Amino acid sequence: MRILDKYVLKEFIGPFLFGVCAFTAVFIGTGTLYRIANLINQYGASMWDAFRVLVLALPSIIVVTFPMSVLLGSLMAFGKLSGNSEMIVMRTGGQNFIRLAMPIFVAALLISLGTTAFNEYVVPRANNAYNTIIDQEIKHKVAPTTQDHIILKDVKGHDINSLMYARQYDSNVKQLRDITVQEFENDKLMRVEKADYADWNGTKWVMHQGIIYDVSVGDQVTRQMTFQNQELPISQRPNRISESQKKPDEMTIRELRDQIKLLDENAVDTNKMKVEMYNRFAMPMASLVCAIVGAPLGMQKQRGSSSIGFGISVVVIFIYYTIMTLGNALGNGGKIPAYLAAFLPDIVCGIAGIVLVYRKSK
Repeated sequence: MRILDKYVLKEFIGPFLFGVCAFTAVFIGTGTLYRIANLINQYGASMWDAFRVLVLALPSIIVVTFPMSVLLGSLMAFGKLSGNSEMIVMRTGGQNFIRLAMPIFVAALLISLGTTAFNEYVVPRANNAYNTIIDQEIKHKVAPTTQDHIILKDVKGHDINSLMYARQYDSNVKQLRDITVQEFENDKLMRVEKADYADWNGTKWVMHQGIIYDVSVGDQVTRQMTFQNQELPISQRPNRISESQKKPDEMTIRELRDQIKLLDENAVDTNKMKVEMYNRFAMPMASLVCAIVGAPLGMQKQRGSSSIGFGISVVVIFIYYTIMTLGNALGNGGKIPAYLAAFLPDIVCGIAGIVLVYRKSK
């Protein structure tokens, strides 16, 4: 890495880390602490519970602050270089703007990739633990007697052995209704079973009046057979079914994909889940987009221009999240495709950033 690259990157890292801390503090102060205070006042949550809720809320907050912090870092870095006339010296020496901004672009790309992994392996687990503590340990919520769209899975290691969808679960009679089961071998779909209902006999679930489709050869049904009684390949006991149901923000990308596929096959609206799945890629990509937008915006002619970097970042962030909110709303309602809804702010701001970079490079 050249000395000049290290110098530009050094100017970026400080404001970036400051932005992570500052924006995280803002989110915690304006939302999380208020919710924690309500839990203490209304439900008598202990200080230990409040502390755990605060810690578990941090991963999902930090993911949102990364793009904002990259934007602030790139704005402040190039604002300072420009305000001190260092950018003029660099460009006079034959350095192109894109080449000067490349260290920040590469850093933003690495942040995007790291955020994607963090969003996949850390955030869903933290969200699940967060909701579990609030619902079960603080609010002591009692599961409803009937629930719609139940999905259960049997997992061995990292592979799914079976995936079951039930249109309704009645905990009073311990019965699952309108069932579809997908059975896998080595991560390949082998059989699909459908049944009217399944009862808990005290030790296992038993399906009644169903049909089995063999799809082990390609995607075509090679044979089928009916049955009166068949053991359901799911091990969850009745009192664990409600607890095993995850919200979209508690699932990994693979879990979302499998659940969307199963629900689509049963004619269930999955627009919100599809938008959530694509957002797992779109939100991390926002860090790279914000770097592309922030670097040219930080190039100001007047001295001391770095002082307005925070204000410019707030305006850009407002525009980005306004587009994101609008896109997600349209995607959730099925007005536009889910992938377009998720990536709409990245596309709009990315195009604007490319135009700005092109103009500054001339």
